[in-house]
Amino acid sequence: MSDPIDSKPGPAGISRRSLLQGSAGMAGILASGLAPAVHAQEKIVLRYLGTAVNQDKAIAEKFKADTGIEIQYVAVTTDDVTKRAVTAPNSFDLIDTEYFSLKKIVPTGNLKGIDTKKIKNADKITTLFTTGTVGGKAVGDQGTAPKKVIFLEGEKSKAFAKSPTQFMSLIPTVYNADTLGIRPDLIKRPIGSWAELLNPEFKGKAAILNIPSIGIMDAAMVVEAMGLHKYPDKGNMSKAEIDLTIKTLIEAKKAGQFRALWKDFNESVNLMASGEVVIQSMWSPAVTAVRTKGLACTFQPLKEGYRAWAAGFGLPATLSGRKLDGAYEFINWFLDGWAGAYLNRQGYYSAVLDTAKAKMEAYEWAYWMEGKAAEKDIKSPNGQLLAKAGEKRDGGSYEERMGGIACWNAVMDENEYMVRKWNEFVAA
Repeated sequence: MSDPIDSKPGPAGISRRSLLQGSAGMAGILASGLAPAVHAQEKIVLRYLGTAVNQDKAIAEKFKADTGIEIQYVAVTTDDVTKRAVTAPNSFDLIDTEYFSLKKIVPTGNLKGIDTKKIKNADKITTLFTTGTVGGKAVGDQGTAPKKVIFLEGEKSKAFAKSPTQFMSLIPTVYNADTLGIRPDLIKRPIGSWAELLNPEFKGKAAILNIPSIGIMDAAMVVEAMGLHKYPDKGNMSKAEIDLTIKTLIEAKKAGQFRALWKDFNESVNLMASGEVVIQSMWSPAVTAVRTKGLACTFQPLKEGYRAWAAGFGLPATLSGRKLDGAYEFINWFLDGWAGAYLNRQGYYSAVLDTAKAKMEAYEWAYWMEGKAAEKDIKSPNGQLLAKAGEKRDGGSYEERMGGIACWNAVMDENEYMVRKWNEFVAA
């Protein structure tokens, strides 16, 4: 299938892509006798709103080299991404946000439904997002599973569709499933359950993530693993369930269980690398960062499963004309393989697996996606050694990791109450 932007001619038969490239298309515009249009065809700059974690200089540089379109990163916190989308939709041309934020954003009408007929790889987007399945098997959908919020009723809809439609709220960009990180060299025994986070054996050497909406879900995984309570939906607790979860955390904190409550990626890396903490809430790239220091660190699969998260690209409802064309150009480019391979090499997962696979070496794909022992040393995009030949990826294959999801990041109906109670835990 051809690129939908490429296939629509502009004035005098000039392709829309050459118009999008600004100066690259100027000679053709002048030659066609359309000189008055020159000033209107300045280069496109897309203001990309998101968190710094997902804004990579190498991706912007590669996209500009391939298309001539410039990406201008606007980096804010996760909460501020949502606030901007709700209050200032004219302040960005492309949003990179998590799926759990959509319940706040979509009802405002500030997002335009993305027309999948303009996305050439739309039909190759992983089924994890479209049907909630991996390898033909359903995964856990507690919290805001993408399949619940990915389809809209129409381009201008303020409501989610209950079954697949032509319009998506977000086109998935990057996702993963989180678990506990451990220092196996310091623990010296197998760890197989979330319950271990509150095991008194690790008193003063455990840590939990201090971002309320995510931290409380890690805590719920622990509470359930300890057999204290079974949640109908860990991503949408009742006030009584929030009380029970926070009470469990406060008791553990007062008993001296936690060395730290971390908020920052680097903080989690430093706690683990120093050996001050041996078990904690952790993100996959943080585990990788500890390993690059030559230290043993494991992103530990646990029998109760993973807490998953996912982000995607959205378009403001006000976007139109060449900027809208440019945003579609970026999304199509992003799903075309180079960016997917780049993300996979960092331990994330990409939305379209086929195109990413085509841009990776066979031994890289075997290590990252198939859970096989590395045939050669595995390196990050910037050349850092991530795994030596013979090592396997924590959590195994894509199907094992993403097929083991128990719940997804979410914003609860009782979010304000939950945050208030979480702050009581922090202050305890």
